[in-house]
Amino acid sequence: MKRLFETLRNINKIEELRKRILYTLGIIVIYRLGSYIPLPGVDPNMLANLNSQANTGLLGLLNMFSGGAFSKASIFALGIMPYISASIVIQLLGMAIPYFQRLQREGESGRRKINQMTRYLTVIIVALQAPAYIANMISQLPPEAVTPFDPNVANPSAFFWMSSTVILIAGTLFVMWLGERITDKGIGNGISLIIMIGIIARLPFALFAEFFSRLEQQGGGLVYFLVEIVVLIFVILLTILLVQGTRKVPVQYAKRIVGNKQYGGVRQYIPLKVNAAGVMPIIFAQAIMFLPITLVGFTSSESLSGVAAAFTDIQGFWYNFTFFILIIAFTYFYTAITVNPNQMAEDMKKNSGFIPGVKPGKKTAEYLDNVMSRITLPGSIFLGIVAIMPSLVGNLGVSMSFAQFFGGTSLLILVGVVLDTLQQIESYLLMRHYDGLTKSGRIKGRSASMNMG
Repeated sequence: MKRLFETLRNINKIEELRKRILYTLGIIVIYRLGSYIPLPGVDPNMLANLNSQANTGLLGLLNMFSGGAFSKASIFALGIMPYISASIVIQLLGMAIPYFQRLQREGESGRRKINQMTRYLTVIIVALQAPAYIANMISQLPPEAVTPFDPNVANPSAFFWMSSTVILIAGTLFVMWLGERITDKGIGNGISLIIMIGIIARLPFALFAEFFSRLEQQGGGLVYFLVEIVVLIFVILLTILLVQGTRKVPVQYAKRIVGNKQYGGVRQYIPLKVNAAGVMPIIFAQAIMFLPITLVGFTSSESLSGVAAAFTDIQGFWYNFTFFILIIAFTYFYTAITVNPNQMAEDMKKNSGFIPGVKPGKKTAEYLDNVMSRITLPGSIFLGIVAIMPSLVGNLGVSMSFAQFFGGTSLLILVGVVLDTLQQIESYLLMRHYDGLTKSGRIKGRSASMNMG
C-alpha cells in the first residue's frame, strides 16, 4: 500500500503524465455518457426485448464491446467494432496485395494513406450495419412504442431510417475520433482502451448479479462465489502468462571497426512471442463457428438443422471442441503469415549477426521456424483453453454474463490493454528516474500479441 501511494505521488509530480492521464479519463467520461443517449424517437423504456436479445450469442459480444450501448439503442450502439473490422480487412490485404505491402514500407506517408483507407472502409461497413441494426431494433420493440416522427415505430418513415442511419454512422466515427485523441494526447492505445472500457463497464453488473444469485441459493452459495473468484484470478494469471510469454533466442553480432569506431561484438536476444498471433485466431474461429446459423437459414433440412443446432450451442461439447481445434489451426496460420523467419535471418545477416552454432542464412531461418513451431503449440493450446473457458464455467452454473469474463476475446483484450497502458506509465516514471510500477523487472506490454487497433 505504501508503494502504491508513493507511485501515485510520483505520477502526480510528472506534469506531462498527469495531464495525459486526466485527458484520457475525460475522453472516457464523454464516451460513457454518449453510450446512454438513445437514438432520437426511441423510447428506452421499450427496449426490454432488445436487452434480452443482446445477452447471448454474437449480439451479446457486440453489446459487451460497446459497453451496453447496443442494447440501449444508443447513438454509439455500433461502437468501435466497424473500425476494428475495417482494420482487420486492411491488415489482411497488407499480407496478400503488393500495393498495401508497399504502403506499409513507406513509413509515415504510407501509414497516413492506410489510416485514410481504413476510415473510408469503416464508413462503408457501418453504413451497411446501421440499417440492419435499426431493422432488428424495430422488430424487438412492442407495438405501443412510438416516435416523434411516426404514430407507430413498427411502420417508420423514410426520415426515421435516414436520420437514425446517419446518427449511427456519426456515432461510430466520433468514437473512432475519441480513440485517436487518446492515442495522440492521452495514455495508451485509444481504440483498445475504448474497447476495454466497454468490457469493464459490464463487469460490475455481472459481478453483483452473480453475487446476489449465489446468496439466494441454499447451502454454500457464498462458498461457490468465492471459488468462482479464485478461478477467475487463476485464469487472469494464465492469460497474463500467455500475453507476456517469450522465448529468447541469443544473437551474436560480429565485431566491426569502421574508421575509429567499433560496432557489434555484443550478444543480444530476439524475444519470440509464445502467442504471436494475439487475439486474431479467436476472431477468425468465431467467424467460422457462425456459419451453421447461416446454413440453417437457407435450408429446411431437419438433419442439417440438427447438426447446426449442435454447433450453435455455445455451451455444448461439439461447439467447444471444434472451436478449440480451429483456434489451434488459426494460431499456426496467423503466426506463419505475421512472423517471417526468412526476413529475420536476412536482417541478422545484413547486420553481421548470427545465432551461435547455427550457420547464417537458410539454416538460421530453419532454426527460427523450428523454434516458432515448438513454442506456438503450447501457446495455441493455452489460447484455446482461455477461449473456451467461459463455456466451461457456464456449464458449472455460472451465469453467462459473468462467465464472459473468465476468458475469450474480452479477457485477452482486458489483460493486453492494461499491461500496455501500465508499460507506458512505467516508461514515464523510469525516464524521470523514479521507481517503476513493480519491484523487480519491467512490465511487458502486449506488443505484437494484441493487434487490436
